[in-house]
Amino acid sequence: MSDERERQAPAERFAAESIVFDLQAEIAALRAEHAPARHGHRQKTLYKHAGRTVALFVMDAGSQLPEHAAGGAVTVEVIEGEIEMAASGRTHALRAGMMLVMAPGIRHAVRAPTAAAFLLQVSLAAGPAAV
Repeated sequence: MSDERERQAPAERFAAESIVFDLQAEIAALRAEHAPARHGHRQKTLYKHAGRTVALFVMDAGSQLPEHAAGGAVTVEVIEGEIEMAASGRTHALRAGMMLVMAPGIRHAVRAPTAAAFLLQVSLAAGPAAV
């Protein structure tokens, strides 16, 4: 894989105090990239700050993300198509408009039976909650 990037490095993307994203335009841009999709998917981190990450994924039909875990609470919101999330011994069939929330440390894998796009958010613990 080359060191050339089609997109800006994260430090440049996160400089603004507020950012509005057109998710459909972001999905189209990811799908239009010239470099081949790595393992049938592309991803772009839209925002990252203080333990919070928001990333957009587009997956080709039949592609998979291997089992892994995150150190924080995870939400997955399907924007287009369908994905199957294997987590905690169950497979969750999610279609556009559905969201799955997982506790920190839950091992999970993703499979896309159809071309799909989803928003992934990870929130790392920031310490005790304020009352």
